[in-house]
Amino acid sequence: MRAARLCLAVASGGFRRHATYRVATAAGVFTNTVFGFILSATFVALWNERPALGGYDQAQALTFVWTGQALLAALALMGGGFQEELQERIRSGDVVVDLYRPVDLQLWWLATDLGRAAFQLLGRGVVPMTCGALVFPLALPADPLVWAAFGLSVLLGSLVGFAVRYLVALAAFWLLDGSGVNLISALLCVFLSGQLLPLTVFPGGFGEVVRVLPWAAMLQVPADVLLGEHRGASLVAALVFQGCWAAVLLALGRVVQSAATRKVVVQGG
Repeated sequence: MRAARLCLAVASGGFRRHATYRVATAAGVFTNTVFGFILSATFVALWNERPALGGYDQAQALTFVWTGQALLAALALMGGGFQEELQERIRSGDVVVDLYRPVDLQLWWLATDLGRAAFQLLGRGVVPMTCGALVFPLALPADPLVWAAFGLSVLLGSLVGFAVRYLVALAAFWLLDGSGVNLISALLCVFLSGQLLPLTVFPGGFGEVVRVLPWAAMLQVPADVLLGEHRGASLVAALVFQGCWAAVLLALGRVVQSAATRKVVVQGG
């Protein structure tokens, strides 16, 4: 119980911390909205030429665009979040202080990142989605149960995203400079999560492979849940898919964390 209260306090601190960056939040909202309009114009032209591309009509495709913009910062789909700070603490040796805290290292950063994600979802997600809905005919659901399922799917996607980025951050125990692996991770996430194009657009075996990778659990699955592509047993399977990837990657993170903390390499002594 004490650990739960501590994690809640850490998550609340993460929320408040990012809430102080008001100018950055406003700039992010503006950027997400502008980029949403650019992508929407591209998708309108593409779906005019290829109706039902990827199994979506034009309204669904536009909804996918604005869902991606709403979740972009919350799920750190283009990088950001916590991993740069953790990598710097590893490089400087301050991670030793983190290891002495009365809570597990992974759990501490998970709570911090969930607090950040909650603020980004509200601070940078609501306005772009609202702007998109006012300008374009989006296929947003009227059923509150669909919205509830979408919320759960976003939470599971957040866990998967954290687990991937935690593994990337832990690479700094061996690499010391994490900029290269951060860039590779961000590129993979943008391309394989569906941020640029829905993964259902990709044909053949390649499309089948990318739809079962963990990145698909971050955006593609939540967007499809919102669009009503998953119902009944299909919805359960989609949520289980996300949950399984979250469990596997979090467990892998614990294994790597254990290996890293047994041999801590601190640059500079």
